[in-house]
Amino acid sequence: MKVFSATDIGRKRHTNQDFIFTSEGPAGNLPNLFVVADGMGGHNAGDFASRYGVSVLTETIRKDRNFNPVKIMRNGIEAANREVLAQSRSDPSMSGMGTTMVVCTVVGGYAYIANVGDSRLYLADESGITQITQDHSLIAEMVRLGELTPEQAKNHPDKNIITRAVGTSDEIRIDFFDVRLAEGNQILMCSDGLSNMVEDDRMYQILRDSGTDDKARALIDEANANGGKDNIAVIVIES
Repeated sequence: MKVFSATDIGRKRHTNQDFIFTSEGPAGNLPNLFVVADGMGGHNAGDFASRYGVSVLTETIRKDRNFNPVKIMRNGIEAANREVLAQSRSDPSMSGMGTTMVVCTVVGGYAYIANVGDSRLYLADESGITQITQDHSLIAEMVRLGELTPEQAKNHPDKNIITRAVGTSDEIRIDFFDVRLAEGNQILMCSDGLSNMVEDDRMYQILRDSGTDDKARALIDEANANGGKDNIAVIVIES
């Protein structure tokens, strides 16, 4: 396994509310752990939400005695949701904060994925790149219902309105996925600061052509070259 990871403030924002965590070694009973979180909230609340949410998640996972990766990830995200929400309610300056979260662990040739929000996980293989997660956003829901085309969604003014986030309500709905990995597959995890600025086909080209270079930095450089309108978080995992 080879991992590239980085975050970047982008070219328009004054703070970086994206946060990543990578562990190629064990995290509790998981053999490895990778997380991308994109915070939301005024002032420093979004920055705090993503950083604190991931801290609670990873600490919960390290202490979890389960062996089922889905249960472990669920328990971690639910704990993060409770703690971020508690902080939001106890501190008026953090009211309404939250964070997206996409979590992945690779176990025995399978990737197990958990997702809340519109940060994404893709799988790249010899045939192309496929988005595995589904965005929890207003516009993505409208596309799934046939009310908008994917082309109309790309530049819609409500594109950044998300419908699920960690730390915004007592109940949290988490999507889970699993994919079988083959030799040469690459996993790409990212915040919307990448996916909104770089087309999927171009991401695939960079993943395929970057060789041994830092693929996370190459993707970030592309997002910034296209305007860098948001913070950018990237993790690339080569199986």
